[in-house]
Amino acid sequence: MIAKQIKGKDFYGLLAYNQKKVEQGEAVVLDANIDLDSTVEMTKEFNVVRKLRPRLSKAVYHVSLNLPPDENISDKEFIAMGLDYLKGMGFDDNQYIIYRHDDQSHQHIHIVANRVKLSGALVSDSKDYERSERLVRKLEKKYGLSELPDTTLERRAALTQKEIEKSLRTGNAPFKSILQQQLRETLKHSDTTEEFIRRLRSRDIRPKFNISKTTGRVSGISFKYEGVIYKGSSLGRKYSWNKIIKQIDYEQIRDRTVILENNHPEQGNKGVVASDTGTSRNVSGEAKDAKGGTIQISEKPKYDLGGAQKDGLEDEPFTPFKMELEDFDQRKRRKKRKRKKK
Repeated sequence: MIAKQIKGKDFYGLLAYNQKKVEQGEAVVLDANIDLDSTVEMTKEFNVVRKLRPRLSKAVYHVSLNLPPDENISDKEFIAMGLDYLKGMGFDDNQYIIYRHDDQSHQHIHIVANRVKLSGALVSDSKDYERSERLVRKLEKKYGLSELPDTTLERRAALTQKEIEKSLRTGNAPFKSILQQQLRETLKHSDTTEEFIRRLRSRDIRPKFNISKTTGRVSGISFKYEGVIYKGSSLGRKYSWNKIIKQIDYEQIRDRTVILENNHPEQGNKGVVASDTGTSRNVSGEAKDAKGGTIQISEKPKYDLGGAQKDGLEDEPFTPFKMELEDFDQRKRRKKRKRKKK
């Protein structure tokens, strides 16, 4: 079962939406503890209690509980489940209406509730995502529903509507949830950057590091999984590069080679020579190094200032270091000429 929570400001719009579904024969009211009347009158009743917290912006609580495909429960069980959910989330003294919608292929209910209790207390929304997911897992067991894996219990970026619909349609956990679970396990068992990359690849996850072409520093990371590219930050704060390096032993200079080899596996170490400036260049042809050894020299060497990558996993063109110095000198000369004119 999947629960999708939304907090809003306007009772009227949400009630009007559900009432329209009822009028069209696509929804029914299963249970409520307010007088069922017109949308305007029900809005007034919700707002009477809302005024107990006049400074509260988002007093509207809306959640949909979506059953797996081809699984059904009775209206009586749906009411009991809805009340169990409300109580489990702290809505034990609040106004509510439970609607059953019949506009989708899977069974689901919508609950409209007031975050302000009848006593004037407020239902906390602290960690409500994690609390909801743990509660849903318990309700799945209680009502004999198929249980989704616990990949959803960690703090992460919320699933999109399309991902939720696809999960309900196929009965499988969303790719994003699976990828988050894989990353969590990989980080748990990885001590070094090299091990982190190796374990990701063993799980068919291709990491790609975004490297600044001016400083050579890693500025971000993306993951390609099941043909889809996810930015680390889009999976949740825990999977942004700034958070990842706090969980593994990473050093920019030491790990530079393994990161570049990961980004350019077809190149490996072959034909890459470090320069005195800290850059590196691709080489072909033959020449002698300082010790008399043979090295490969290209006709048109390019300067690799870190192999900067776009999130789309495509290479950005390399910028010669010499050109950057020339541009810098030209800017200095222009500024100097301007000062003289003044």
